[in-house]
Amino acid sequence: MAKVRLDKICKSYDREHLAVKDFTLEIEDKEFVVLVGPSGCGKSTTLRMIAGLEDISTGELYIGDRLVNRVEPKDRDIAMVFQSYALYPHMTVYDNMAFSLQLHKMPKNEIAQKVDEAARILGIEELLQRKPKQLSGGQRQRVAIGRAIVRHPKVFLMDEPLSNLDAKLRNKMRAELVVLRRKIDTTFVYVTHDQVEAMTLGDRIVVMNEGEIQQIGTPEQVFTRPQNLFVAEFIGSPKMNLFRNVRLELEDGNYHVAFEGKRLEVDPLDAKALYANKQQSCDIILGVRPEHLVICDETGGECFGTPVDVFEMLGSESYIHTKLGGSEIVIRAETTARSFEMQKQKGGQVCYRIMNDNMHIFDAETGENLLIERKQIPLNTQVESCG
Repeated sequence: MAKVRLDKICKSYDREHLAVKDFTLEIEDKEFVVLVGPSGCGKSTTLRMIAGLEDISTGELYIGDRLVNRVEPKDRDIAMVFQSYALYPHMTVYDNMAFSLQLHKMPKNEIAQKVDEAARILGIEELLQRKPKQLSGGQRQRVAIGRAIVRHPKVFLMDEPLSNLDAKLRNKMRAELVVLRRKIDTTFVYVTHDQVEAMTLGDRIVVMNEGEIQQIGTPEQVFTRPQNLFVAEFIGSPKMNLFRNVRLELEDGNYHVAFEGKRLEVDPLDAKALYANKQQSCDIILGVRPEHLVICDETGGECFGTPVDVFEMLGSESYIHTKLGGSEIVIRAETTARSFEMQKQKGGQVCYRIMNDNMHIFDAETGENLLIERKQIPLNTQVESCG
C-alpha cells in the first residue's frame, strides 16, 4: 500500500484558466479521502492527474516515495472506477474482471483465484457468467469495482461511481462501499459532488471550489467548524442559514451579536476564543444550522416570530421555511401534533430562538470563520476588554 502526496499541483489548459491551483495534500496509507465540491471545481481533474490521465502543469505527485509525474498510468499501480461503468458489453462478468490480469499474462489459475475472491467480497459470484446487459445498474457498478479489486493496486481512485444510480440504490451502494473499504483496507481517493457520500465515506474531506482547496478536515470538523462561507453553505442539508447585516459587539469585556433589534450573548467558549484572537467589534455574517433554531412558545426575549412560508413534513421531522431580516431560513423541527396544526395554517407565525452555543461567526468582508481557530480555553478564564 502507499501514501499519495500532492505538492503544489496545478493544472492549466491555457494561460488564463487554472483548473486546479496549488493543490497540496498528503493522503496516508489506507486512508479514505473524499474530494467534494460543485461541478467544475477541479476535483475530477485532480483525480485524473493522480491517475496519469491528465498531465500535471506544475507541482509534484508522489505515490509512496516515487515521483510519478512522468510515469505512465499503467505503471502507477493504481486502479480507477469511473462514473460510467465502462464494461465490455460482449464479455461476461468474469472476463471483464479478468481482462487486465490476462493482459499481464498471469496464469489462469491465479486469475480464477483473484476473480473468485473479488466476486465473493462483492457478493456477485452468481453473476460471473452473465453479460453487462443482463445486469442492473448496481450490479454493473459492483463489476466495475471488482475489475479494480482483482489487481490489488496500491491506490483506488473512484470518480463519482454512484452518480448514475437512483436514490435508493445509491444509498445501498454507499453502505456497501463502507463495508468494502473495511474488507480490502487500502488507500482510497474518492470524488463526488454529493456531500452525503463525502460525510459518510471519508476519513477526511477535501472541499474544493474553483480549483482551490477551501478546507481539509474530518467530516465532523468541516461540519462543526466550516472554515469559510462556501464550506458552511456547501456542507449540511438543509444548508446553513446565513443572517447578514449583523454586528459583533464587544462591550465591557463581553461579546454579543446584534441584529433585528435583539442582542444575543456569544457562548462563553466562543467569546474567549474571540478575545484570545483580539477580535474587535465588526460587521459579521451569522451562520446557524436549521437544527439549531429552537421552536419557542411565543415571541419576546431572544425569540423571533415570523410568518411560515412553506411547511415540509418529512415523517419524524419537519422543515419550516420562513424569512428573517431579508434572509430565507429553514428550521428543522421534530414533527408533533402542533406541527400538523401549523401545516394547516400556512401563513401563520412560527416562534423560534437561536442556540447561542451553536452560532458561526463569519467576517462580513472575507467570509472567513472567526471561530475556526477556536481555542479550548478553560471556562473559568475571565474575558476582559480587548481595548
